[in-house]
Amino acid sequence: MRAPAASGNATFTLCRHAKQPNCVVDGDTIHFGSEIIRIADINTPEVHEAKCGAEAALGRRATQRLIALLNEGPFDLEYAGTRDYDKYGRDLRILSRNGRSLGDVLVSEGIAERWTGAKRDWCK
Repeated sequence: MRAPAASGNATFTLCRHAKQPNCVVDGDTIHFGSEIIRIADINTPEVHEAKCGAEAALGRRATQRLIALLNEGPFDLEYAGTRDYDKYGRDLRILSRNGRSLGDVLVSEGIAERWTGAKRDWCK
């Protein structure tokens, strides 16, 4: 298990605007306080720039499930490895609860994939 960068506990909602705290942008990006966090161990279907209806629908499911998971209680934000930020300036973190990655939960439910460095085509 990695050392936590921080712990969190807040009520999360769907993001409605760019500066909103404690909200979920999509299945792998959240706003936590003033930070924008990219969940480093997974990739989820796009919601805002989906390439097909099936991707958009799966992306909405992943987003709603992440909101539910975050609202189940306290979680840890763990450093992801050698990089602290992505190319967009988002903090790269693994979110976990009781030693289990919340990303693993989404993967096990079929609404996310492990991040391997390349995005999947969700429309195939």
